[in-house]
Amino acid sequence: MNLVTDFAVKEKYSYHEGFGNHFRSEAVPGAVPVPNNHAQRPPLGLRTEKMSGTSLVGPRSHNLYTYMYRIESSHEHHEFTQWNHHLEYANPPTAKNLTPNAVSWPTISWPEKGDWISQRLVGSNGDPQQKTGLSIWFFNVHNDMDPRTVFSSLDGEALIVPQFGSLDITTELGKMLVRHNEIAVIPRGIRYRVTLPDGKPCRGYICELYQGHFRLPELGIIGTTGLANSYDFQIPKASFEGRVEKGSNGDQIAVANETSDWNIVSRLNTKLWRCSQPTSPFNVVGWQGTLYPYKYDLARVDTIANIRYGHADPSVFVVLTAPSFGKAPGTAVIDFACVGPRWQVAEGTYPLPWFHRNTMQEFVLGIIDDQRLDTPLNDPKADFSPFAAFLNGTMVTHGPDEKHYQDMKASDTTKPVMVQNEGLTFGLFEFECPLYLTDWAMESAKQNSKRQFSGQFAETK
Repeated sequence: MNLVTDFAVKEKYSYHEGFGNHFRSEAVPGAVPVPNNHAQRPPLGLRTEKMSGTSLVGPRSHNLYTYMYRIESSHEHHEFTQWNHHLEYANPPTAKNLTPNAVSWPTISWPEKGDWISQRLVGSNGDPQQKTGLSIWFFNVHNDMDPRTVFSSLDGEALIVPQFGSLDITTELGKMLVRHNEIAVIPRGIRYRVTLPDGKPCRGYICELYQGHFRLPELGIIGTTGLANSYDFQIPKASFEGRVEKGSNGDQIAVANETSDWNIVSRLNTKLWRCSQPTSPFNVVGWQGTLYPYKYDLARVDTIANIRYGHADPSVFVVLTAPSFGKAPGTAVIDFACVGPRWQVAEGTYPLPWFHRNTMQEFVLGIIDDQRLDTPLNDPKADFSPFAAFLNGTMVTHGPDEKHYQDMKASDTTKPVMVQNEGLTFGLFEFECPLYLTDWAMESAKQNSKRQFSGQFAETK
């Protein structure tokens, strides 16, 4: 079992490392003024632009902001107008279907092969305009985004989980390569462009968090390390489309490679809007702060488990969480958990989780950690494979099917065994509030699914 994923698509960017740290990042040395973050005359002829991701007077440990030093401010742009609202992905119907049944999507039909912007809304809870709850989206990217086009969400912070394939993401603060068995988070408002390495498709899931920000779970008596360690998260370094040359007064200045209109596509209340601006969004020569995109390799999760007897709660698999403010301590809008390859031994203990009724609702997704491009887990004829997702109803029992239950009863639990090493990692979005499904998600789902642990689904008559 590798402790770091040996990715088929090799890394081509360098990163800062450390979740929650304050970073200073410069594509050109000296681009960030020190110590005055709002210098009267910033270095290299740049302009100061601040992005605030939290209340200005929030607790210092949770205050998220970034100062960007860019060639031109993003203030200069045309009016936003509704964009492609005759298409479902740009103007999805309200999610209004609620069911206690466990539902599954063995695959998802995706007739039109689009780009990053053509995401499909699965469901939501809360309200982006009230900054409560979240939404879940599927993506199935077959094309690069149009040239000189960027996307941002004004609704929330995006947790991106590829099932299979890779995304090359250029953000205002730098570049990230995100591959299956990695996750990425892009804060609300950050503008970015997505292309496909070598033109190969990528599909997966997005959880858009309307309330607050993702953070690492507290470790409590676990101590200083364990689960997802902060030092394993990677943050892009400053990068810009331009060059440095000598100005008319003899000073060094940063200039853009080209001046041409860019399309800014933004999501507000799940609907798309568009404006244009005369300069590239990727003109940030330096930045400093605590609000930034980041990514993480799921193979690095330091799994905690029982080694004598018993079965720990699934909270020991949580990678990221988002606290639900105003609720009981420990309550989360969402927990993102990762259940992947690991050693397991617990004497006299049934190896799989108990049958479970949970106040949290579980949205389970498949992440192919097998890096072979021809892995049997990936059916090139299916839009999602070996399955898309399944959703367990709140306080409705879920668990193994009968065959797996009997197999596990007969297994020898006194010897350590490697489990879940068949090339598939389970990701879990665990919600505080039930998810309302869109019409298409409800109509395409199978009801009352039972065969979950095998990655197969059967409809109970």
